[in-house]
Amino acid sequence: MNTLTIVANIIAKEDKIDLIKTELIKLIDITLAEKGCLNYDLHQDNENPAHFVFYEKWATRELWQAHMDGKHLQDFVSNTEDALAKFSVNEMTRIA
Repeated sequence: MNTLTIVANIIAKEDKIDLIKTELIKLIDITLAEKGCLNYDLHQDNENPAHFVFYEKWATRELWQAHMDGKHLQDFVSNTEDALAKFSVNEMTRIA
């Protein structure tokens, strides 16, 4: 069984770094309790504090999709409206 790896890059606007960090941290415990979540690690760049990365592992793409449709993600989007400079998600498969 191949798991799904997600790398999410979140870039906060310079004046919204603390807000974004707080809102991202709120997602962790809820997400770790979700079915299929194997790993949900949040990182902050040492040289650019506005850059955050979630490294995630999910049992299946379907369970990750359920996570993406969850209320806590909808709350994050509404709580951080106009606070993000950039957001990207890459779906990846481990090959080695």
